[in-house]
Amino acid sequence: MERDAFFPRHEGVALGKLAERIGASLHKSEDADVMIRSVAPVYRAVEGDICYMLSRKNRAELETCRASAIICDEALLSLVPGHIPALVAKSAHAAFALAGLILHPSAARPETIAQSEGISPLAVVHPTSVLEPGVIVEPHAVIGAHVAIGAGSRIGPGAMIGNAVKIGRDCTIAGGASVLCSLIGNNVIIHNGARIGQDGFGYAPGPTGMIKIVQIGRVIIQDNVEIGAETTIDRGTMDDTVIGEGTKIDNQVQIGHNVQIGRHCALVSKVGVAGSAKIGNGVQIGGAAGINGHISIGDGAQVAAMSGVMNDVPPGEKVAGQPARPIKEFFREIAERAARSGARKAKGGESA
Repeated sequence: MERDAFFPRHEGVALGKLAERIGASLHKSEDADVMIRSVAPVYRAVEGDICYMLSRKNRAELETCRASAIICDEALLSLVPGHIPALVAKSAHAAFALAGLILHPSAARPETIAQSEGISPLAVVHPTSVLEPGVIVEPHAVIGAHVAIGAGSRIGPGAMIGNAVKIGRDCTIAGGASVLCSLIGNNVIIHNGARIGQDGFGYAPGPTGMIKIVQIGRVIIQDNVEIGAETTIDRGTMDDTVIGEGTKIDNQVQIGHNVQIGRHCALVSKVGVAGSAKIGNGVQIGGAAGINGHISIGDGAQVAAMSGVMNDVPPGEKVAGQPARPIKEFFREIAERAARSGARKAKGGESA
């Protein structure tokens, strides 16, 4: 299949203009008119592509690189072959990300599939709902009573928006997603099949079995949040589940009722956050980590992948392991265990 079939190459941006827009410096002014049309990794970049380099590991690949430009920091500039124009940036990774958004804006969020404007005649929109100008509703989407959707937002095919939900401007609710009992800010992206606002898992043991505890809270999602495919965010029991501004949540993450997540956090695939946990600002949680309920994780903390966090984590702390503990302690234990294992093997060899 043609590589560009899904995301065609840009008609072209002059390298000098691109440098200005991504906050980078053009190493040689005579390269300002070089045209850039797409992004690519170093090893297969061709004419019209821009790539980036974060370390010396790519050095061998540079020998055969045919890119039209490379983004790097000052320390790596000497490695760039003389025939390839260079852009120098304080953060090459961030600059490359901005370049990608400029060259392939349609890849930044799920695109509409069946139509590019208006409300499909195959959609169901309750007459009491209010949709501002420019809202797109694709076939088989269902929008309940008293819903409000802001200008420029898109509702994908087969999506379900429950009664009284409020969705801000320039949001994307992708195909098959469901949003219930929620207030959504501006520029929020909810990917395919995500489930937002269903009732949380709450039961009280009774004489004849488990008695359901009604969940009458909401989900509050602030501006610029992105939620991955098949992720689930339960509404609160009586208070709200809150996702803070700018937070990014990967696919297949489970967030329980009453959880509060701060601003600009990152939660990677298959993280599970139990009910009423509080996560501060700028927290990063690695894949498949589990967060116990009713605990707090402080601002700027980092949780390694597959960790089991049972107790509070102080601000700025890095933790790993099951149960999670300070990451230096975790690695020290691993090193000591490896040393003991090596000693036992050596002793067994001498005995033999």
